[in-house]
Amino acid sequence: MKKFKFYKTYLLIVIQLIPLTGYAFTPKAEKVVDNVYAIIGPLGQRSKKNDGLNNNMGFIVTKDGVILIDSGASYIGAKRLAVAIRNITDKPVKWVINTGSQDHRWLGNQYFSSKGAKVIALKRTVETQSLYAKQQLASLKKILGERLKGTVAQPASEKLDDNKTITLGGVRLVLHYTNAHYPGDSWVWMPEKKVIFTGDLVFTDRLLAVLPWSSVRNSQQSFHAMEKLNPQYIIPGHGHVCDLETARKDTGNYYDFLVNVIGKAALDMESMDDIINKYTNVPDFRHLKNFKVLHRKNMNRTFLEFEQL
Repeated sequence: MKKFKFYKTYLLIVIQLIPLTGYAFTPKAEKVVDNVYAIIGPLGQRSKKNDGLNNNMGFIVTKDGVILIDSGASYIGAKRLAVAIRNITDKPVKWVINTGSQDHRWLGNQYFSSKGAKVIALKRTVETQSLYAKQQLASLKKILGERLKGTVAQPASEKLDDNKTITLGGVRLVLHYTNAHYPGDSWVWMPEKKVIFTGDLVFTDRLLAVLPWSSVRNSQQSFHAMEKLNPQYIIPGHGHVCDLETARKDTGNYYDFLVNVIGKAALDMESMDDIINKYTNVPDFRHLKNFKVLHRKNMNRTFLEFEQL
């Protein structure tokens, strides 16, 4: 009888813990170089399990405080990022830089702003944040449900011109406008450490997605511009921290394929169906996660972009 009661109690405890174990992703900081950290999100889609944090973020510890690169998709997600930062340093988050206006790049702004942080982005990024805020919140509500509670869409308050150099806490950063994966995208470059936070310009380990709002032409041009910087450490929008060779292999070469093969076919007025069927299987990129789900869509959207030129 005692043994039965023990197992019954144990079973009740396990059942009570099931909802907690549903949130499987815990943001963790990994060191890139001294005082520079990346927070690597899972390669899958946004979900309750990851609080919409399926992208990469990062932060820089300076003498005056922390610079956070991107603030997450929600108030709760931002709080979880704050915990990951506190596990590394007791210094407060003094600045938040948004590399873009896609939901998981900026919808955590209000949390950090309420703690005293200044939120910074390029002017055109802020314009896009305001434009898409209502739509993004409605879409996230369907995914996150009650986990979106407390989230307020607060665009960056500090608006900078394109390709702006700023110094925060003694660290020099360059914000460069790309307008690639999503309208308003940018990258953050640290010249002294040769580290770049690319936003959604670079994907590793998984295939990049061409969205209805993406520009493959801008993406290719921006990637080649990034190559000229010769970064040693690349913190991509998705996937693991990498070097330039890996970024070329997983992203740059794919942009070249989309533009030089699919885009050219559109300009030459070839049949879209024939071209997409011809290149359904491209060996150089089949190893990337989500290839089967995204590749044909990517070719379709690329063809349409070039068809409209």
